[in-house]
This record gives sequence, C-alpha cells and structure tokens, in this order.
Amino acid sequence: MRKTLMTTALAAGLALTGCVTAEQERQVSGAVIGGGLGLITAKVLGADNDWVVVSTLAGAAAGALVARNTATGQCAYARGDGTYYNAPCP
Repeated sequence: MRKTLMTTALAAGLALTGCVTAEQERQVSGAVIGGGLGLITAKVLGADNDWVVVSTLAGAAAGALVARNTATGQCAYARGDGTYYNAPCP
C-alpha cells in the first residue's frame, strides 16, 4: 500500500512538472522544505501523530509563504486592527 501511494505521488508530481511556473515551483519547494522541517521537529520532540500532522502542515504553509515573499520582495504586515498591508521586506 505504501509503495503504491509513493509511486502514485511521484508519477503525479512528474506529470504536473511541465505545468508549473518558476514562482509556483519556488513556492512548492518552500512548502516541501517547510513541511519536512515541521515533520522532523515534531518527531524529534516526541509529539503524537496528531501534532505531527499539524506541525507538518504549519511548516508547509510557512515555507510556501517565505518562498513567495522572497521571490516578490514583499512582506505582509499586520496593522493591529485585523487587516494587513504589503510592503518591501527588510
């Protein structure tokens, strides 16, 4: 089962490779790296399976956002009233 799932995921990734722009590729790479770091961190800290999933998803989201902000040079900042604005990253 696991081998079939990995093979299917690899085939799907290869099939979609030609449809991706450079910016999207950068965001996916950031998400994969962030998710991997979240997974490793949760496992090292001995978290249960629920927290492993949460930390992996959080790491993937953070990695994608960092990659996007690095590509555009724009960062999102909170105003304090619940809204955000974009400005050049420091």
